[in-house]
Amino acid sequence: MDRNQSRKRAEELVSKMTVKEKASQLLFSSPAIPRLGIPAYNWWNEALHGVARAGTATVFPQAIALAATFDTELVYKVADAISTEGRAKYNIARKHGDHDIYKGLTFWSPNVNIFRDPRWGRGQETYGEDPYLTSMLGIEFVKGLQGNGEYMKAAACAKHFAVHSGPEDLRHSFDAIASKKDMAETYLPAFKALVEDAGVEAVMGAYNRTNGEACNASPYLQHILREEWGFEGHFVSDCWALRDIHESHHITKSAVESAALALKNGCDLNCGCTYNHLIAALNKGLVTEEDITRSAVRLFTTRFMLGMFDETEWDSLGIEDIDTPEHRELAIKAAAESFVLLKNDGILPLKNVRSLAVIGPNADNRVALSGNYHGTASRYITPLEGIEDEAWKRGIKVRYSLGCPLLSHHDESLAKEDDRFSEALEAAESSDAVILVLGLDETLEGEQPDDGNSGIGSDRKSLHLPGRQEKLLELILSTGKPCILILESGSAADLSLASEKCSAIIDIWYPGALGGKALADVLFGNTAPSGKLPVTFYKSLDTLPAYTDYSMKGRTYRYAEDESVLYPFGFGLTYGRMEMENVSIEKDGDGFSIHIDVFSSSSVSEVIQVYVSDLDTPDVPKRSLKAFQRVSLEGGERRTVEIRLGREAFMTADDDGKMMISGKHFLVSVGFSQPDSVSTALMGRSPFIKEVEIS
Repeated sequence: MDRNQSRKRAEELVSKMTVKEKASQLLFSSPAIPRLGIPAYNWWNEALHGVARAGTATVFPQAIALAATFDTELVYKVADAISTEGRAKYNIARKHGDHDIYKGLTFWSPNVNIFRDPRWGRGQETYGEDPYLTSMLGIEFVKGLQGNGEYMKAAACAKHFAVHSGPEDLRHSFDAIASKKDMAETYLPAFKALVEDAGVEAVMGAYNRTNGEACNASPYLQHILREEWGFEGHFVSDCWALRDIHESHHITKSAVESAALALKNGCDLNCGCTYNHLIAALNKGLVTEEDITRSAVRLFTTRFMLGMFDETEWDSLGIEDIDTPEHRELAIKAAAESFVLLKNDGILPLKNVRSLAVIGPNADNRVALSGNYHGTASRYITPLEGIEDEAWKRGIKVRYSLGCPLLSHHDESLAKEDDRFSEALEAAESSDAVILVLGLDETLEGEQPDDGNSGIGSDRKSLHLPGRQEKLLELILSTGKPCILILESGSAADLSLASEKCSAIIDIWYPGALGGKALADVLFGNTAPSGKLPVTFYKSLDTLPAYTDYSMKGRTYRYAEDESVLYPFGFGLTYGRMEMENVSIEKDGDGFSIHIDVFSSSSVSEVIQVYVSDLDTPDVPKRSLKAFQRVSLEGGERRTVEIRLGREAFMTADDDGKMMISGKHFLVSVGFSQPDSVSTALMGRSPFIKEVEIS
């Protein structure tokens, strides 16, 4: 049902409500209004990488892993599968009269904030550090989640608007100061894309202030959202963020004033309880009934668009559509595509090995498979389990040792420090090669703990692996046995020692419930890793600005100096080698057309990346990703790939945040990585680069 028709029905229904009934519907746990046939509805649901917190569901790789695929089609398919399971769960809950939290069709995903600093615990929820990559993947996630039927399949939500990426422990009081230039070039593009190009149905405000205004009650941000971008959906506060307006930001003096300020400035739905004070605000003349009506109409417009009061094409979905074999296979494919091969001296794929030692705190850690904001899988396959399943079929012996816990210095409470080191050492010395699985999990990086996510980790203080993990790495390397490091985390880590001495390194992120199966397939050559880094791996935090500094200077691949980078954004190896030839960049109307002939002697999947650099204008990014395309070839296949760059690819923002073409001369780079010196050295080849002129 289209928005106009849904809005008319919403206006008619809301007109029959009392003002108290209207106000009651602006809380995330909206009560039933029996006399009007309106059932209770809880707006809070999560679907970051699978239906979350609602029982059994397919647990796909974490969002940062999906970003590493650089695969828009795959992200669409994942989101489509998620919405199928979400709609099925909604149908089941409704059938049994269950209107509780995490049972609705309004999913507060995706998170399109920019992962500007590796310390941020919630960076794993994002699509990385680049605004263009985030925009393109976010668009497809929203389209896949919302569907293209007569009714919306589910409602997506772009969060957290805006300029939000830590610190977690300051988020309730912090004022993120960002220039208009940085906002236009970095912090806002993904939100704009999801509104204008994907029709996202909801936007969630951030906890912090941005340039002095509380994000959930910001005239400036609402003007951009609704007036400049034409957003017509509903705006929801982050959970209990309206309370922060008076308790932490001290913009208002009471809950009544905060409720009024937020409602007047476009916040339609309160995740929290501050809107219980709306009637008091009305009685004090701080809001009008028209203000309350406006938000109620927006919310019921969404409910009508979802078909909540009608029969829909999605009503037949049920338990047989949840955690299906097809969805599990998609999750395994997504995981394999997300794995980033950072180093390989030729040991991978594994061959001619009779025994393997699998060691490390994440080797058999189910928690590390899922990341945060996850559902409950019907089956989990850890790296150890996946390797054992595949190795045993090949007659390869597997020896396992924990090595050390993720954080603690000993495994048994009465034991001395490093009580599993001798076992790990013996397993390594007795095997042909070692697969060492280190990293983090959601208990060590994530959102600031609160009532909705108790026990979850927060920001990181260091890029170093915690506990005794780096000591374990040194111990294993001292054996002289080939060591394959598997990093399981949602962010960058200090891999300086590993990059120098390990035989291979694979970043598998938080790969989803069946990630161990995907890892085994990659290790033994059933498939190849083909992910690219969506974030920069720095050598040290010392080269980064203060965590609280929201200026983009010195941050991400667009502004950091090459010397500070260990593994660059966009970097990733694979087993085969795709070749490019006959690359042409020709003027095409108001932009350029790029043609590339690609071929390979073996089956291979690669990501063609196009970067643009402005040669004339000061204070702009060194280079920016402006196009990418994943290409898969069979052995001996040849294909011509076409990519177009429009005029917007050459725009940068002036100091007032206006996007424009400032320069005349640009460099366009086409290849399988950035054109920087570090990527070129690691890849062993350079992208094609051409200078072009814009008139």
